[in-house]
Amino acid sequence: MKNIYSKLLIVICAIFLVSCDNDETMSHTNVSAVNALYSPADNKFFDLGAQSSAIFEWEAAKAEDNGAVLYDVVFDRESGDFSKPVYTIPSDGKGFQNKLNISFTELNKIAEMAGIQSESIGKLKWTVYSTKGLNVQKSSVSGIFEVQRPGGFPTPDQLFITGTASENGETVADAQAFKKTGATSFEIYTKLKAGTYKFITRKNGTPEVFYISEAKLKQDGATTYAGESKVYKIKVDFSDGSTTMTEIKKIELWFPPLSSYLFEYTYSGGGIWKAANKHIDFKVESWGKDERYKFKFTVVNGETTSEEWYGSVNGDNNRPDASTAASYWYMVPVTNDFWNNCFKFATAIDNSNVNAEINFSAAATAYTHSFTIL
Repeated sequence: MKNIYSKLLIVICAIFLVSCDNDETMSHTNVSAVNALYSPADNKFFDLGAQSSAIFEWEAAKAEDNGAVLYDVVFDRESGDFSKPVYTIPSDGKGFQNKLNISFTELNKIAEMAGIQSESIGKLKWTVYSTKGLNVQKSSVSGIFEVQRPGGFPTPDQLFITGTASENGETVADAQAFKKTGATSFEIYTKLKAGTYKFITRKNGTPEVFYISEAKLKQDGATTYAGESKVYKIKVDFSDGSTTMTEIKKIELWFPPLSSYLFEYTYSGGGIWKAANKHIDFKVESWGKDERYKFKFTVVNGETTSEEWYGSVNGDNNRPDASTAASYWYMVPVTNDFWNNCFKFATAIDNSNVNAEINFSAAATAYTHSFTIL
């Protein structure tokens, strides 16, 4: 019996020692809570429409083992208690620094999550959690800051135009696609006629709907177009809700060897212009034949008529041949310089009739053009 009691005592002591060991092992995860927030000062105002960022700083927490501490910055509604925060983000240095530099773009997204409407002013609350991976310590202090949101929206993956004023009508399946030109921007070349039009984010289900009002992007509505049928370049930027509409009045092929325009293109729909059965002769010079060309767009912004020039990304070019890459024909904005950034016709085009096409559709990899010999 004595042996049994002795063995039980040994087991109990072993369990106690292991428990103490575990306590000592876990003690390295203990950290203090953040006791002070340094910046921004309470009620600091940020206009999130600017291209800038905000810096959040706080007093460093202390680890029981004097090691590194990790931080999360936590955002909530002004009335929130951080039990269900709207956003959490690690501090700078992948969570190791006691500061956070956050862009206004990201703060704008947080403000939207908190229910602050676009083009409105509201307040957000913030605090900091400290940890070493376990034993998260929630700071007992928090700060308040005020933001003004720009007139923007989260950027969709795609965008289409539809409605009675659009060139494809109200059938959603036929809605014309925009080309995405940046992280938050889209543009489209399209014809408008009398009626209404709107932008949708997809062709199935229940898409988000946007429209233009007083040159600003708005949600859930349609724009009325009452003018003559015209071709427009429509640009939309979801980051700030800005829009521009530029009428494309005319596109001509400029042939500097003759100091003249060879022909004008006709809009055929879907962001594509065509010129059918056009004759092209190179200019005979003492040194050979000159075949350079580029494009002039006559555009109207409001009541102002101006020119936009499109040409080659290269200042000068060789004649293309069967091995020339498709990127040779890509059209980019250039100056109105007489000769620079001109393309060159392929040799076979000389003294030929061609069908010419300019493709500024969303389906094109890049804005481009082509000539087909008849």
